[in-house]
Order: sequence, then C-alpha cells, then structure tokens
Amino acid sequence: MVSINTVYQKVLAFANKEQRGYITPQEFNLFADQAQKEIFEQYFYDLDQAYRSPGRREEYSDIAEHINDKIAFFEKNGSGSTLPEDLYRLGVVYSTSGIAIHREIEQIDEKEYFLRLGSYLTKWTQHNKVYVRKNATEIRVYPTATPYYWYTRKPNKPSWAYVVVNERAMYDSSNTDNFELHSSEESELVYRILAFAGISMQKPDLVQAAVGMETTKQQQEKQ
Repeated sequence: MVSINTVYQKVLAFANKEQRGYITPQEFNLFADQAQKEIFEQYFYDLDQAYRSPGRREEYSDIAEHINDKIAFFEKNGSGSTLPEDLYRLGVVYSTSGIAIHREIEQIDEKEYFLRLGSYLTKWTQHNKVYVRKNATEIRVYPTATPYYWYTRKPNKPSWAYVVVNERAMYDSSNTDNFELHSSEESELVYRILAFAGISMQKPDLVQAAVGMETTKQQQEKQ
C-alpha cells in the first residue's frame, strides 16, 4: 500500500513551492480518489497490451507478470447470482458438478441463450452449464445452479483524515484510509494529483511540472 499522508505531504511541498497555491484536504481527497482509479484502470489496459505485443515474449511476459502481481491484491472469490457491490471485473465463473467437482462455466449473451434454447445439439446440460450476465449486478446459470466466481474488486476510496487544531488541519491517522495500490505507484500518484491540482487552480506551470516529472520517470524506467 501507499501512505496517503506521504503522498499528501509531497504534493503540498511541491504545490506550495514558489507560491503555486494551497491544496485543501477536501480537494486532495477528490484528486487522490481520481488518481487511484485512473492508475488502477490503466493496469488492465497495460496488461492487454503486454499480451498482444509482438516481439520478445520474455520481455512482455515480465511486464504482464508484474502487472498481474499488482492486480492480485484485489482478487476475491464469491458465490450466488447477485454480484458483489465492490466488483470491478468478473473473472472465471464455475459451478459444482457432482460432489465437490468444479467446472468452469461458459458465458453466453441473451441472443445466444435463445438460439441454444431451441437446439437439442447446443443446449446446455448439467455437465456443461452456461451463464448469462443479466445486468451489472446479476448473473444466471443454466441449468439452474449456484455460481461461484473469481473477481477483481474496486480499490477502496482513499481519504486523508484530519482534525482542526488552531485553525489548521492536522493529520488524523486513526481515521485515514491509505491508497491500496502497489508501493511502486507512489510517485505516479504524486504526479497525477499535482496535475489535477494545477488544472483546478488554473496553474498551467504546475500541470507542466507534473507532466515533466512523469515523463522523466517513464524515461528512467525504459533505460
């Protein structure tokens, strides 16, 4: 995990340098949540790109493995037709067949469901079940059975908590929620939050500085 207080102090130190402006805790928490969401969503895009990229498979396998390690922290399992509220992406769905035997279930859409419904050759069976994603919160297995699944949950919302002492916001560690991202994302969080703050405060120099630091970091990683 990444300490939200460490990120906040770094963001404030840079934003306050040369009187670029002050970022309130409320503003910071909004920017922090958005930054974490963007970095988390980028994992899946980068993972897809790593699997699709031609060339040296060993190199891209290392990238994919690194990203999978970051995602693994958010993987959970569940059961039942109603999907969990913290679901981000649904993974493998399976069901029991016999005693303690689990079989992966094929996903089909509503159109294919009706096409298969009238076909003896392609209709599902007890040993070859299918499921339909009815909506964002429900899946249904055919023939009827309890689905079990792996899924990737959403990151919890980060929050820098504070108490007001002498009209100043003082860090409250007991009520704080840190970032859930991998520790290697600390710098990326700082850069993104600085960019958001620069846009909000209409400070293009702050945005440019954040982008410049991000570019330097990417170049160093490629060396």
